[in-house]
Amino acid sequence: MATPRISAYLPADIDPTKAALAFGSRALPKLKEELQSPELLTQQRALAALCDLVHDPEKVYQAVALGFLDSLKTLLVHQDRTVRQKTTEVLSVMALHSIGREGLIRSGVICALTGLLDDPVDICRKNTHQTFDMLAKLPAGAGGVLRAGLIPSLVLKLKTELDEIQELILDTLSNCLRVEVSEALAAGALAVLKEKLSHPSAVIRSKAAWVLLEISSHTEGKAAVCEEGVIPVLVSLLEDAEPEVQVNSAGALMFAIVTPQGRSSAMGAEAVPPLLTLVAEETSKARLNAIKTLTLLAELPKGRTALLDHRDTFERCLRDPSEAVQGAAEIAIAVIDWKP
Repeated sequence: MATPRISAYLPADIDPTKAALAFGSRALPKLKEELQSPELLTQQRALAALCDLVHDPEKVYQAVALGFLDSLKTLLVHQDRTVRQKTTEVLSVMALHSIGREGLIRSGVICALTGLLDDPVDICRKNTHQTFDMLAKLPAGAGGVLRAGLIPSLVLKLKTELDEIQELILDTLSNCLRVEVSEALAAGALAVLKEKLSHPSAVIRSKAAWVLLEISSHTEGKAAVCEEGVIPVLVSLLEDAEPEVQVNSAGALMFAIVTPQGRSSAMGAEAVPPLLTLVAEETSKARLNAIKTLTLLAELPKGRTALLDHRDTFERCLRDPSEAVQGAAEIAIAVIDWKP
């Protein structure tokens, strides 16, 4: 289903080619002066030119060293929508470079951007979330998002934001929740993510399952996933038409059913048949996760009984080109064959 895309078009008079750029080492200092100009059009053109320049990592390094980030943080609260748009775009482009990410984290840009979460301009919010996404890929950035208390706000925005921004939020959450999950659980993240597992967008379904995988990697997350009734929904997604959804759903299940309660829930949701289907499909990207999940279910007497008649399915995996699949199949067979 087609969805509207966020437009980044600028007013016709904001042309970076018309900005009076100096050459060489004088270009950035000149732009910094123009950013502080009282004339709105001068600021807009300087930001447009700066946005082009910071695609170059060397220019990003120079901009950080010259103290541009303090000026940019000030412009984030500007009344003019074009100034906010281009400022957030500059930051999102800088965040594409390692030197830019480190500079943004050190300068406190994460906290400065929190005010843009409710910006009325779609592209400003999208740029903001792109920056959060890139920064959260670093441990220091994920920690910065957590310390800024952004997790409850991000969970809340999943309910209302445009689809392409939801994708960015899910990516940010996946990196942050790898570190700590209690705040997200307290904010009701599981109920929201459970709903996203049924979203029309395969990308959002897949990313939501991945966030649940990260949550389930924590002890408190495993228990919460079982209590929230997420496991049956993950089981249903094992038959999703999109391979990435299958992969991430099987991965989330693998982590969630480590507990006895999780295994019992998965057996109650009849997880064995769709998992066996994934194992039997040689082209399935979810094959390895499915084998490991079935191995956990085989530790239950009911699971072992259900899998004894499908031993040949795992034996065929012993000839799989992937050594990881071969090894997982060997372990699965050993667990299925085990006798008390």
